[in-house]
Amino acid sequence: MRRLVTAAVRGAAVGAVAAAVHTVVNARLMRVPPADPRECVEPVSVLVPARDEAHRIAPTIRSVLEQEGVPDLEVVVLDDGSADGTADEVRRVAAGDPRLKVVTGDGPPAGLPGKPHACAQLAELARGRVLVFVDADVVLAPHAVAAAVELLRANRLDIVSPFPRQLADGAATRLVQPLLQWSWLVFLPLRLAETSPRPALSAANGQFLVVDAEAYHRCGGFAGVATAVLDDIALMRAVKRSGGRGVVVDGSTVAACRMYEDWADVRQGYEKSLWSATGTPSAAVAVSALFAWLYVLPPLAALTGSRAGAVGYAAGVLSRVVAARHTGGRVWPDALAHPVSVGVFLTLVARSWRARRAGSLHWKGRSLKGSS
Repeated sequence: MRRLVTAAVRGAAVGAVAAAVHTVVNARLMRVPPADPRECVEPVSVLVPARDEAHRIAPTIRSVLEQEGVPDLEVVVLDDGSADGTADEVRRVAAGDPRLKVVTGDGPPAGLPGKPHACAQLAELARGRVLVFVDADVVLAPHAVAAAVELLRANRLDIVSPFPRQLADGAATRLVQPLLQWSWLVFLPLRLAETSPRPALSAANGQFLVVDAEAYHRCGGFAGVATAVLDDIALMRAVKRSGGRGVVVDGSTVAACRMYEDWADVRQGYEKSLWSATGTPSAAVAVSALFAWLYVLPPLAALTGSRAGAVGYAAGVLSRVVAARHTGGRVWPDALAHPVSVGVFLTLVARSWRARRAGSLHWKGRSLKGSS
């Protein structure tokens, strides 16, 4: 038994080291929006779906209207059945700016997520050759849109997902949120992902998503992924299936997002989506086992004096350090708690599947029983 445990620890250490090396390579290859982009010469539509966001949408709208280098800019905000005066707050902040209009959404079919339905409606209203989807909790840098469009065009891509810097202050958010960008930097070969249509080689973040309008409509757009909880990844896959190219990129210098405030927000947010991210119960078990093997077993073994365990733990910490430094995250002491972060993530995966099986998934007051 001891030999089996020793072999498992050594194998995990080797795997964690290999993953850390891949993280370093990915970080060097990761595309970054230009700091001083050229003026955008084509019409751009910034599309903002919003539901009960009156408490935080003002900075988003201000940042969108303050975009530089985009002379032909339209902004459309869709109020998706808000009950808190979101539309009135948007109008107040816009102060009559003719580039912005607010529309009212008709709501999704029962049991389906509201965001892809709202985004589909926004896209139908847009006139831009480039569609920029921005969540109501994202604040853009003044050059964000111009830089993202230049990155899209200069690299002949059809869709890019500039991953915003994730703002996290509380213990729960600091433990869990960094795993978002860490996961794709560790496991997704970014340059291969640009061209491969394989679903597994896709990552995206709908907080800030930039897509060529022609490619969007050719793949069916958000209407074609209306049942998807992870609609951003679903759209990325749809664009690739239709012959397009796209990838997630570092957006930490052009956008920031405070996704969740506390443990309750983290729990509810990940509970509604992690079951979809892992695909099937068996896949969820396999992913959880892999994460536990690579990032929980080595530090536990290190506590008993295992050198291989110490190496594995150090490799996991290194991967977190590299991910944080290249995506605008906090490095110390958070990276040292990587095994705890992974442990919390595994409990969230289990909670998500329990909620899925119980039919109790919901988000923003809507049931997700018909989602996929």
